[in-house]
Amino acid sequence: MKNRVVSLFEKKKKNILSVFYTAGFPSLNATKEIAEALQQGGVDMIELGIPFSDPVADGPTIQASNKIALDNGMTVTLLLEQLKQIRKTVSVPILLMGYLNPVLQYGIERFVKDAAAAGADGFILPDLPLDEYLDSWQSLVEQHGLVTTFLISPTTSEERIRKVDAATKGFIYAVSSSSTTGTRTGFDEDQVAYFKRLQSMQLKNSFLIGFGVSNRETYQTVCEYANGAIIGSAFIKLLQSSTNHQQDIQTFISQLK
Repeated sequence: MKNRVVSLFEKKKKNILSVFYTAGFPSLNATKEIAEALQQGGVDMIELGIPFSDPVADGPTIQASNKIALDNGMTVTLLLEQLKQIRKTVSVPILLMGYLNPVLQYGIERFVKDAAAAGADGFILPDLPLDEYLDSWQSLVEQHGLVTTFLISPTTSEERIRKVDAATKGFIYAVSSSSTTGTRTGFDEDQVAYFKRLQSMQLKNSFLIGFGVSNRETYQTVCEYANGAIIGSAFIKLLQSSTNHQQDIQTFISQLK
């Protein structure tokens, strides 16, 4: 079967919406219900966060969700079991996103194999060095039909962006600023110049912009330059305050689009 991420970007070139949330948050067994509501709401892709005790690249909102998920009892093993259940009803691409430490503890080969068997389409591991991926991960990941997404930022050199593009099957995650995750009010001139620069590079892969996309206005701005957007902190905030996931998630997505 063709990788779902690859298929998505072959079929759809604009206004792609990918939503990140932490597995096991706000409650241990909410993971499946949230995924189903996201699919029903019309998202194109889901990024399922692997909770970690020291999420240094994340802002306070996602950091707090990691702590709550771990306190709730979420583990890599349980996440993969939940993913198997999710796959019974959810067909959109699902990427597992997180830090390298829990993956290394689980065991790289075992993780890749088990993630593929559970129904994952690939990984976003921001602290996995590209050279290490090319040396010791790539053949294993591709052998299981999965993709790996790498992050680039406004400070990433053109040479490095080209190298990431060459190593990527699927899409590139363009971080809108060099700070931690979190919602912002809009994008400044420097950020827009960076989006335009990426657009003009004519990369072989699609790219999505994340960090700071929180509402219809920021989503539309990003979609002018990129193939779509990634939303994380704003969605976690919604889950924090939601009393009816199904309804609130559908409303959240319809307001964005």
